[in-house]
Amino acid sequence: MNIGLVIYGRLDTLTGGYLYDRQMVTALEARGHRVRVTSLPAKNYPGRLALNWMLPGNMQGLDLLLQDELCHPSLIRFNARRDRHHGPVVTVVHQVLCDEPRAVWCNRLLRRVEKRYLDGVDGFIFNSRTTRDTVWRLTAANRPHVVAPPGGDRLDGTPVPEAITARALARGPLRLLFLGNLIPRKGLLPLIQALDGLPRNAWSLRVVGRLDMDGAHVRRVRQVLEARGLVNRIQLVGPREGAALTAEFNRAQVLCMPYAYEGFGMATLEAQAFGLPVIGAREGATGELVSSGVNGYLVRRGDHAAVCRALEGLYADRTRLGQMGLAARRRFECHPGWADSMTRLSLFLESLASSRPTRRRAMSAVQKVVAS
Repeated sequence: MNIGLVIYGRLDTLTGGYLYDRQMVTALEARGHRVRVTSLPAKNYPGRLALNWMLPGNMQGLDLLLQDELCHPSLIRFNARRDRHHGPVVTVVHQVLCDEPRAVWCNRLLRRVEKRYLDGVDGFIFNSRTTRDTVWRLTAANRPHVVAPPGGDRLDGTPVPEAITARALARGPLRLLFLGNLIPRKGLLPLIQALDGLPRNAWSLRVVGRLDMDGAHVRRVRQVLEARGLVNRIQLVGPREGAALTAEFNRAQVLCMPYAYEGFGMATLEAQAFGLPVIGAREGATGELVSSGVNGYLVRRGDHAAVCRALEGLYADRTRLGQMGLAARRRFECHPGWADSMTRLSLFLESLASSRPTRRRAMSAVQKVVAS
């Protein structure tokens, strides 16, 4: 097949969504398909809307067109006007923009745009059941879809169970890891507020992620750390990949991201591969991976007391910390790897493209591979 993929910016960008898109492209090309990537300029939201009248003309003549759903502000006009003799349009939904934490009035405006986009596509790739169910609250659920979650098996150097237990039993401050680019949705600022309620000698935090995506937010984080005297307790170490990221996972004892709203939570799954309990958000998809009290804890937005109770308990009971780490590793082992997930995705797309021209036939052909 000749397949198109529309994204903002560069495919090698260091975020979970772009990692997913890269894995998808690699899997499709390995099956003999040709993937042509169209990169749109990453602008502010009004600028993205304006791209509806400026899109390049190289997205025609394809057997199938994939669109990263984050590009939805720029693609509404194209999808409405496209030649229906070309292949189906499938959106890859990592996270629903209008479902993220922000002012109610703002999400209402965003919802109108996002719904119009979702109403105009032919099929869906979802990274989680939570993302699927969120989309179905916005648009009709009678179109072909597949749930193909990310894998957590891209990194080498995961510890054996004995090493997970030994790491948990090591004394000293609880070594916390925050893995996410510094943007408001990841919830670092409220986490700092919560940690400031704990004894300083009970914890340390390393923040791993890009520092160049929201300059104003990063400046605010640095100001808060300075004002609270936490500069030496919380380190902003920047992005890490490959062996450097493996070292961060092996050094840490807990992944601590209780206020990060996630459409899936790739950091959570990869942390579980390294035997780390996860303190995550009850909102969003983290609950698909974390069973509270078993392999981590789920807390509600703003519940600093719950975060403190969880960390105090793990600091005091290192045996419990080790048991939760082993449970996290077992949860990871039950999850499909990248190869299995991308095969499922590829089979869905091949079935959809071969089932043209009618939507009824497409839905019938993909019924077996979309069961979730």
